[in-house]
Amino acid sequence: MASPLRFRRSHERWSDRRVERELLRSLDSAIGARWSPTWHRPPSGYEAVRFDMDNGDTALFAWKPDEEGAFWLGNTETPSTLWRTEKYTFDEVPYSVARWAQRELLAELLEDEPMFAEYPYLAWFFLPVLCSKDGRHTARAFLTERAAGFPDATPEEGLAFYERVLKTGALDEYRYEMASKLGTSERLDPVRMAAAMSEFTVAWILTEAGYAVTPEIEVATGHSLDFRAGDGPGAVLVEVTRPEPPSRRAASTPIAAVRDTAETKTSGQLSAHGGGAVLFVDCSSFPDDGWAQLAGEQPEVRHRPAVVFRARPSGRVEAYRKGSVPLDLDTVIEWV
Repeated sequence: MASPLRFRRSHERWSDRRVERELLRSLDSAIGARWSPTWHRPPSGYEAVRFDMDNGDTALFAWKPDEEGAFWLGNTETPSTLWRTEKYTFDEVPYSVARWAQRELLAELLEDEPMFAEYPYLAWFFLPVLCSKDGRHTARAFLTERAAGFPDATPEEGLAFYERVLKTGALDEYRYEMASKLGTSERLDPVRMAAAMSEFTVAWILTEAGYAVTPEIEVATGHSLDFRAGDGPGAVLVEVTRPEPPSRRAASTPIAAVRDTAETKTSGQLSAHGGGAVLFVDCSSFPDDGWAQLAGEQPEVRHRPAVVFRARPSGRVEAYRKGSVPLDLDTVIEWV
């Protein structure tokens, strides 16, 4: 799996001639490339160029003409002269460079996928994935063609929900870490991607309920759990899982599907952790009749405390709980 977009930083001195000789010629001989003007004004103090490849790849390069220092960002192969440079996220490079590069990439994304214009926060948040080498195909397809994991919703409804989720700003600090969960795989994997989106849904539920969320909490066993809800002594650890409905897996009933999927967590991270974490079981992939059976029978999920829920793109969340859940979620969840 390729990585989400990150900058490479060169600490050497660059000129137009060197850029052409060591970057353009390298790319052109390998895959076919052309030097193009940038779509937006380069950051102050920098010169910049776009490289448009024959296979649809894009790269950006900005350098200071009178000083050492340059930044490369691309979803294509890296010229050998930059192989030993360090990688940095958007938050780890000068703001002016990051802002310019993101404007370039967003403009390209909206030209390719105009639908994202209606969901600017989502487009910005997932930009490192949506413009990555493989993610620009698979992640875009998952979001725009599969409604971001909602099986009975339109793409517009699914994207509107996650625009709402991300606009809270609760995950901005963890943008690269969380966006990476959607993945940059060459192969479209809607099951894995839907499971990743469940973490965004649970983060939204917790945020709406008034809890600060911190992702990827390492515990004493060396495992990581998905979130910490709240701060201080009263903080609660949270793990998320998402079962597939029976029509998509070997389980014969919705109840079996939920129990089987939850067991992979309870026999893994949660078992090693030794208890105390809340398990959120996201049944948003289930159709109405499957969820109705679960809500009616409210089966155990082999772990307590647990919240078994189903979210809709409208923002409505129905759920039942098992055990004493140490979180006040009444303002967000309709308990069944």
